[in-house]
Amino acid sequence: MSHSEHQIQPSKNSGKSVVAALTAVFIIYAMLLGMGKPQEWTQKANSGSHAGERGEGRGTRDEGGDSDPSPLTLHPSSLAPHNIEPPPMFMVFPFVALLLCIAILPLVPATAHWWEHNFNRFIIAASLGVLTLLYYLCFHNSAVEGHWLGGHGDPAASGLNFHLAWTVFENAIIAEYIPFIVLLFTLYTIAGGIRIGGDLKAKPLTNTIIIGIGAMLASFIGTTGAAMLLIRLLLDTNRQRKYKVHTVIFFIFVVCNCGGLLTPLGDPPLFLGYLRGVKFEFTLLNLVREWAFVNGLLLALYFLWDTLISYPRESKDDLARDDLEVQPLSIAGWMPNVLLLLGVVFSVLLLDPGKSICGWHPWMFFREMVMLGLVFLSLTLGQKETRIANKFTYSAIVEVAVLFFGIFICMQAPLQILHVHGPNLGLTHPMHFYWASGVLSSFLDNAPTYVVFFETAKTLPLDAQATAEAISICGVAIDVKLLIAVSLGSVFMGAMTYIGNGPNFMVKAIAEESGVKMPSFFGYMVYSCLILLPILFVMTWIFLR
Repeated sequence: MSHSEHQIQPSKNSGKSVVAALTAVFIIYAMLLGMGKPQEWTQKANSGSHAGERGEGRGTRDEGGDSDPSPLTLHPSSLAPHNIEPPPMFMVFPFVALLLCIAILPLVPATAHWWEHNFNRFIIAASLGVLTLLYYLCFHNSAVEGHWLGGHGDPAASGLNFHLAWTVFENAIIAEYIPFIVLLFTLYTIAGGIRIGGDLKAKPLTNTIIIGIGAMLASFIGTTGAAMLLIRLLLDTNRQRKYKVHTVIFFIFVVCNCGGLLTPLGDPPLFLGYLRGVKFEFTLLNLVREWAFVNGLLLALYFLWDTLISYPRESKDDLARDDLEVQPLSIAGWMPNVLLLLGVVFSVLLLDPGKSICGWHPWMFFREMVMLGLVFLSLTLGQKETRIANKFTYSAIVEVAVLFFGIFICMQAPLQILHVHGPNLGLTHPMHFYWASGVLSSFLDNAPTYVVFFETAKTLPLDAQATAEAISICGVAIDVKLLIAVSLGSVFMGAMTYIGNGPNFMVKAIAEESGVKMPSFFGYMVYSCLILLPILFVMTWIFLR
């Protein structure tokens, strides 16, 4: 059995192990509550946020709702000390090296099998993360702004900068990585307990409807969750057809990427923006036209392609088998998992530590504990047979977890550099930010790419028109058009390659396991360049001029 085949076999004991681990986490958090730590952290974070709101800053308009920024975000620059200097340019090396490893090592025959093991991925990611922390521990001579509880870390007068290195670690892991990975893990695991089965007639309209439903679900249960729910139904429906590669590719375009634009739950880049202070409803209110335009064109093009080109090429025998071997649509495991997914949505909306509920600020990491509690309920109350039928494993989410552990640490130095030098990059127009973030999202990972250009946009001065339209994110004004451009580029162009967004590779692997011969890395790019790229060009011409 190959390693890839081994990965898709569900383990009988993995669910029990995860339940045991979750129980340990709950006990630890209860002990911290008993010691008053989360309460203390929440009070300290909110007092820092409110102090920042009273500080001086550029005039901005708020987008409505509670004005308190989330403490799990960058705090206003007015709180930062004046002696912050960025690291030298060579400190972007760990970040670039890690992203290049993600892009290249799976493609090189000598390293492809070695890279398949998550432990080996962790070695690379953690080593480059440690290299970044060692720089701050031993060599950095300037303060670092704290993102979690406010304040800043200062270099030591002599010796090693333990406080400085810890501040960087807090920024990367406690402030952003933990909320980020808990959300992905929650959506991935709960959605994995639902199976939408059946073998419908594989008509062009049927496939278009399945992909279209995925586009609508992706923004609310995540691109990973939507893909997990629907990819096996799509593959089972098209089991009798020979020409179905294009169907999987359009599924990746829409469900794994472009459909997840409307909320922070949809795509990892948008959730990182939410953690950094972008309001939950920002994308839904500002990007629905672009979402409808791109996904509508992709669905229309798929329907025409399948109707006029692929479906007529199928043999009469295959179409006859498709008509005969029909199984009705079935949904297993929907209770309690659908309710639990709704619980995730309400947790993200209501349990922000920076926003009060009837005068009570949710304790720090209470939101994450609630989401992990929903996972616990899914694993203990859900049907084990459903996960077995889905061939559910934790391999894909573990891969994301180990890689992003290093990415979040390594990107701290580039973010500091961009915060200081961003205005000098020559990026001024929304079109610049769209294509810069989009091109990098195509070949690297779209989540850290979003953060890089989000931070760059925050550093740019505003003219009179931009000031009138700007929004306030944790006390810092940002041109709303630039934020829209970065969001569009990071989400849409994550579909340009297999490595642009995590679910892309997951769907490719599931399709190949089901017997679909998917194109190579560059073969996939032929499809994306000929189909997706022209649509994105038209979209920018209409909406970003």
